[in-house]
Amino acid sequence: MARSMTLEVITPSKLFYKGEVQLVIVRTLTGDEGFMPRHTWAVKLLNAGELWFQEAGSTDFKIAAIAGGFIDVKENIIIFTDAAEWPEDIDLERAIREKEKAENWLKNPSDDDSEIARAKIAILKNLTRMHVKEGGHRRKR
Repeated sequence: MARSMTLEVITPSKLFYKGEVQLVIVRTLTGDEGFMPRHTWAVKLLNAGELWFQEAGSTDFKIAAIAGGFIDVKENIIIFTDAAEWPEDIDLERAIREKEKAENWLKNPSDDDSEIARAKIAILKNLTRMHVKEGGHRRKR
C-alpha cells in the first residue's frame, strides 16, 4: 500500500474533512501544487480554487471548492480556509447569480480599490464553485 498522511481541512465553523490521503493538489498563489507523504515542509498561501485529494488506497480523487487560505505541510497537511464545499452542496444557480452580480458591479466600479478586489475575489470564488459542481477542471481534460 502507498504511503499516506493525514489531511485536515479546517474552516472557521467546522472541521470540513479529516482523513488519510496519498496526494493533495491545491491552487497556491503561483499555480497548482501537489503534495505527497514525506514532502518538504512548507507553508503556502492558497487562492480560491479546487482542492483535489486521493484518499489512501483509492485510485479516485475527491474534489471540493475552497475559498483561499493557507496550507501547512509537515508530516501531515492542514488546510485553513474561510469556506469549503463538496460538489453536492453547491447551489449552481446561486453561484451563477453571485458571479454575474460581481461582474455587473465591475462594469461601473467605484474608486475604492478594496471594493474592486472584493468583486474580483467573488468572481473567482463563484467560478471555482461552478467548476467544482460540474466536476472540476481536471475532469474536463
